[in-house]
Amino acid sequence: MLDLRAYIRDIPDFPKKGILFKDITPLLASPSALALAVETLCNPFRGTGVQAVVGAESRGFIFGTAIAQALSCGFVPVRKPGKLPYQKISLTYDLEYGQDALEIHKDAIKPGARVLLVDDLLATGGTMKACCELVETLGGHVTGIAVLIELAFLNGRQRFEKYHLHSAIQYAS
Repeated sequence: MLDLRAYIRDIPDFPKKGILFKDITPLLASPSALALAVETLCNPFRGTGVQAVVGAESRGFIFGTAIAQALSCGFVPVRKPGKLPYQKISLTYDLEYGQDALEIHKDAIKPGARVLLVDDLLATGGTMKACCELVETLGGHVTGIAVLIELAFLNGRQRFEKYHLHSAIQYAS
């Protein structure tokens, strides 16, 4: 069995001093590690009736589309402002170092749809929380959240107690 951690590269002081960046590009370059990551992320949600997978820009697109295909459902992108061409709703949210905003098409989620949210990383949870709020504003039901990496020491999981959150890899420090 592959150890997915072996395919995550640490980059110190990126994007700024004091941050230890978890680089997933070695994992993406390995067909077997990528396949295992996708299966590890989608397996807990097989048979749960997921009707759409939502992925946050940009690395959530990588895993989200693969998971949507594996679960035989559609994929919905959540993007930064100005990237979606159709009518959309926006949400501004706080980050640990400022603010950001995300958008989703107004017709992307059908009311009552069972939605799985996917991203590469859960840190403090700001981006994922904004994605949950966008889906719920459109009437969707968040069936679960799947992330490749969880930085458990940042306690982001605490923001998602009402959801089924699954992470493939957890870092305690």
